[in-house]
Amino acid sequence: MTDLRELRELREGLRAAVRGEVDFGTTARALTTMDASNYRRVPLGVVAPRDADDVAAALSVCRTYGVPVVPRGGGTSIAGQATGTGVVLDFTRHMNRLLSLDPEARTAVVQPGLVLDRLQEAAAPHGLRFGPDPSTHGRCTLGGMIGNNSCGSHSVAWGTTADSVRRLSVVTPRGERLRPGQAWAGAPAGLRELAEGELARLRTGFPELPRRISGYALDALLPEKGADVARSFCGSEGTLGVLTEAVVDLVRAPRARALAVLAYADETGAAEAAAGLLEHGPLTVEGMAADLVPAAADLPRGGAWLFVETGGDTEGEARARAETIVRAADVLDALVVTDPARQRTLWRIREDASGTATRMPDGTEAWPGWEDCAVPPARLGAYLRDFRGLLADHGLRGSPYGHFGDGCIHVRIDFDLLTGPGIARFRRFSEELADLVVAHGGSLSGEHGDGQARAELLPRMYGPDMVALFERVKGVWDPDDLLNPGMLVRPAPLDANLRFSVLPSKPVDVAFGYPSDGGDFSAAVRRCVGVAKCRTTSVSGPAVMCPSFRATGEEEHSTRGRARLLHEMLAGELVTDGWQSTEVRDALDLCLSCKGCRSDCPVGVDMATYKAEFLHHHYAGRRRPAAHYAMGRLPVWLGWVARTRSAGVVNGLASVGPLARVAKRLGGIAGEREIPRVAGETFTRWWRGRKAVVPSGAGAGADDGDGDGTGDLVVLWPDTFTEHLSPSVGQAAVRVLEAAGLRVALPPTLRPGGRPVGDGRSRSAARLLTARRGRVCCGLTYLSTGQLDHARTVLRRTLDLMEPVLATDAPVVVLEPSCAAALRTDAPELLHDDPRAAQLAARVRTFAETLEQYAPHWAPPVLDRPVTGQTHCHQHAVLGDTADRGLRAAAGLTGELSGGCCGLAGNFGFEKGHYEVSVACAEDQLLPAVRQAPDRTVVLADGFSCRTQLEQLAGVRGRHLAEVLAEALG
Repeated sequence: MTDLRELRELREGLRAAVRGEVDFGTTARALTTMDASNYRRVPLGVVAPRDADDVAAALSVCRTYGVPVVPRGGGTSIAGQATGTGVVLDFTRHMNRLLSLDPEARTAVVQPGLVLDRLQEAAAPHGLRFGPDPSTHGRCTLGGMIGNNSCGSHSVAWGTTADSVRRLSVVTPRGERLRPGQAWAGAPAGLRELAEGELARLRTGFPELPRRISGYALDALLPEKGADVARSFCGSEGTLGVLTEAVVDLVRAPRARALAVLAYADETGAAEAAAGLLEHGPLTVEGMAADLVPAAADLPRGGAWLFVETGGDTEGEARARAETIVRAADVLDALVVTDPARQRTLWRIREDASGTATRMPDGTEAWPGWEDCAVPPARLGAYLRDFRGLLADHGLRGSPYGHFGDGCIHVRIDFDLLTGPGIARFRRFSEELADLVVAHGGSLSGEHGDGQARAELLPRMYGPDMVALFERVKGVWDPDDLLNPGMLVRPAPLDANLRFSVLPSKPVDVAFGYPSDGGDFSAAVRRCVGVAKCRTTSVSGPAVMCPSFRATGEEEHSTRGRARLLHEMLAGELVTDGWQSTEVRDALDLCLSCKGCRSDCPVGVDMATYKAEFLHHHYAGRRRPAAHYAMGRLPVWLGWVARTRSAGVVNGLASVGPLARVAKRLGGIAGEREIPRVAGETFTRWWRGRKAVVPSGAGAGADDGDGDGTGDLVVLWPDTFTEHLSPSVGQAAVRVLEAAGLRVALPPTLRPGGRPVGDGRSRSAARLLTARRGRVCCGLTYLSTGQLDHARTVLRRTLDLMEPVLATDAPVVVLEPSCAAALRTDAPELLHDDPRAAQLAARVRTFAETLEQYAPHWAPPVLDRPVTGQTHCHQHAVLGDTADRGLRAAAGLTGELSGGCCGLAGNFGFEKGHYEVSVACAEDQLLPAVRQAPDRTVVLADGFSCRTQLEQLAGVRGRHLAEVLAEALG
């Protein structure tokens, strides 16, 4: 539809007919141009229906204007079937409820937008669960699972989604309400006559294998199979009718589980062994090879593994079944795990494969397209050998993994989808691979559906007559071709609508170096493949991503949503004003820059860096928000307070209500926030007051130390927060480090005038006379507000000051996790042309890492107390907390810290308009953990923001680990 008048009429007609939201704005459309596939189609608008009446009304309006309709759930489809050029129906906003659950009948009534994990959580107290469980279980919806006939890792035990569907409620494109079920229940007029006229074809035209998902499941309409209309509807990919409700079966969950990890020399060996394990009744037989496994993964030695889960009424029974499988398997090595926490850790490796597979070991991009072919399990080993040969013939690489017990293989392949020759090779390979799958008696799709990726090739699997029958069935259900045209029947070419074709062909001029993406910002944005791990509404363990989505539930505030908007900004079709885009700015506004996606996203999307990059360009030469000046340049203002010794005056003025309100209004600070108190004495002034002398061997230019320690020299970084707002943390760290026998110095404060000479240690009179005094700074506040030119200046000055330290072997101890993360990652990526930035990054150590590496024999005081609090989000994402866990254990501090983000996140929680989201993030994990903590619990919070959030929202004093240990020293 190109006529603007008709477009307005369509939009207004939908708004008049539908009670839910109707959004034809740029943001809503940009968020739904893609799913998790290689494809992109731009919709006209998005409708979020409230109920079946809304669905029928929307279909009626769209039919009037001849506009296609695409039902969409979590948007995690990998074949392109959740994209469309007409109106997208978003079921995740309103039609997302569990309507009822009957433990006796073992059934549940669900709406299409219900996320699978919500159903599992409701069923678990009754000892029940929904059988199929795709790796996207935290964000995929039941409607999407029914549309694709999804399966998951437990399909060897509980089958596909179609095996768990009892009855459906469907609105046809012409508004008829049907209740598909068995014995022809809910069949549209003409379907029974059509099927009964083709019984011979239905009995002979479908391969028999557990993961045959391709095409329409018309064999479910055979009389000997119960003439099951609901089952035949499953896997129709939104092309026949719109699902509004489903009655699904639940299965009894085993009380205990064991996980046997079986190691083989290579994936072929694992594949050949998989089918032989099925006779032992496992719950899963999952396979993956070493190229998808993190180096630190705790797996038995081998080049490929099978993850075989068993169940039982007791742990012993489950373990016994797992050990039986180990004995029956011909393995290099094996591991049996019954601890649930360790099982979850191992399963996370397998579940993240859909993301990690998008990068080859050398960093080359890899893509779906042949994501889930399936062959008979007994033929899997032979198929994989032939598959590897075909890859080699085309000069391609891929890392197969997946449901080996069902003969279903997932793989991402390093197709070149950016150039004409690469796309031509993609087509040739696809055609030859389709023939190979068919030769092995397989299905082009074993889980994710055909969509646009494989539907064009269905004649190679089924023949032209069966495909013609599919078209006739589509005509019975949808005579106007209203629903998801271009999918399954009369498909679009598999090499059309590729989402990469709209991106710039040349690298975009950017500030950061993007070393993992060859310096190409477009390649960085392409990292998001849409698996949507960021859309999970709850996180377990130390995970962080994505706190703003959990707070708002809005796609535009997820990592994926923001990446989609950046993609469209680069494309320039929908978002037409580039770096000046208000849509992108508004979506990034609620990004906390927590960096959680950098570690938790399977493909390492780094939205904090992308946000800083965008803000840098967006405000270039323009007036910034007041908060950027007030908090983005916090080191300047606090330095001025320190130099004028006016902390008392500043604190006094901030305590006067009217003055504080004016200051907050002028500074763009949320009115609900209290302005933190500035310390009366800075950390470095306290340091100099100790009347210390320079320790021997400290290195020229290092600030004074007291010489109490006799061990290695360490340079303690006086970050802005420790220096001006919480010097007690720095004082405590000095005490503990010296108690551990280390010699502490501070960074130099004299920057030589002119270029360094010799080894950087010269203290010649000429250089001292021209030296300028300065302070080191990581540039964090400039980075988080996108003031990258200022950040560069600050960091270059810091590197000049740090040259004498870099000439030694001394580590740089950074107490504030966000500052440590900025020095370790942001600085070298921003100053990618200055090798000193990488040198400094390599020296950065956290407080716990310093004690672990440089005082390994020191024993901390033992407190024997429980702890609570939150692992700092930057610590989790960039630094790691292994050393902290070890230090806490050595000090007798027991218990786990929660994940998530405190919600203050530097300047974020202080900015006007962010308070409610900031509080919601804190209420996600941090505040509940603190409230539930028993007496005598130590509240740990290494970050200044975390401590401030605890104090302002809960009235609780959180402490840095250094403070806790220093107090215990006596």
